[in-house]
Amino acid sequence: MLKNACMDTQHLYAFVAIAEQGSFSAAAEKLHLTQPAISKRIALLEDQLGTRLFDRVGRQVILTQAGKILLSKAQLILSEVTATRRAIADLQGEIQGQLSIATSHHVGLHYLPPVLREFSSLYPQVKLDLHFLDSEQAYDEILQGRYDIAVVTLSHEQGTLSHESTLSHQRGSLFQSYSIWHDQLHFVAAPEHPLAMQPNLQLADLTKHQAILPDLNTYTTQLVKHLFDQENLPLNINMVTNHLESIKMMLSIGLGWGVLPNRLIDHQVQQLDVKHTPLIRLLGAIHHKQRSLSNSATAFIELMQRQKASI
Repeated sequence: MLKNACMDTQHLYAFVAIAEQGSFSAAAEKLHLTQPAISKRIALLEDQLGTRLFDRVGRQVILTQAGKILLSKAQLILSEVTATRRAIADLQGEIQGQLSIATSHHVGLHYLPPVLREFSSLYPQVKLDLHFLDSEQAYDEILQGRYDIAVVTLSHEQGTLSHESTLSHQRGSLFQSYSIWHDQLHFVAAPEHPLAMQPNLQLADLTKHQAILPDLNTYTTQLVKHLFDQENLPLNINMVTNHLESIKMMLSIGLGWGVLPNRLIDHQVQQLDVKHTPLIRLLGAIHHKQRSLSNSATAFIELMQRQKASI
């Protein structure tokens, strides 16, 4: 039985953090609290609701049925609290508060640092909350409202690709995207790889050797697959990882061929002499069309666009 109709949002923040992090200690670290403090918040919330929210199974913390019901409601409540605070601050034209950004490892490491540096200098009152995710996962997180914006590999400019489903197009209508950077991909292999020693290669020559690429569901590998599909060629993928730096390492020791963007190509790998249509990924920002942008998110996107204009 509910003992008190007034639930403290700080208790809900603690509850959601534990549910998402999977442990009291990790949640305490995320919220910059001591573990006893976060345990007390959950105890008060459970007392308030008159039910247990977590089961402790060994070292694992698992949501009870009541906890599962509360999680979706708590996330919605906290999202509305954040949106309300932001809307009130935005009325005064202030650029402050927290800006949550999801970004891929490649974009976050090789494109975003100058933007983050300048933004932090221009708007010191904004607390940046940066999370590294695969681009495809970031799209889902934006749909769920977990982040304000994502700076990732864009998907919707690829709408002409035959393999994209109707569902993808329907989902695409929910996003507003801003193309900022062009990221050209090149076929590469180790300098001692047999393909590196052959001039005037065709895509058919690559099918005789193992490929190392990101997962087939990624926008990068979809681009490559589309290229091979146009010539009715198989794509023989031997190893899969979504981290381009890991792919580069495996390519550099001769385990296969792959594709890498300009910024990752150095003496460790050699660009292959392959005749093909240029492979270009569009990188940029996305946000949910049906959710208003905060002043800080708008300022961040505008800063990226100014940097684009200056390139």
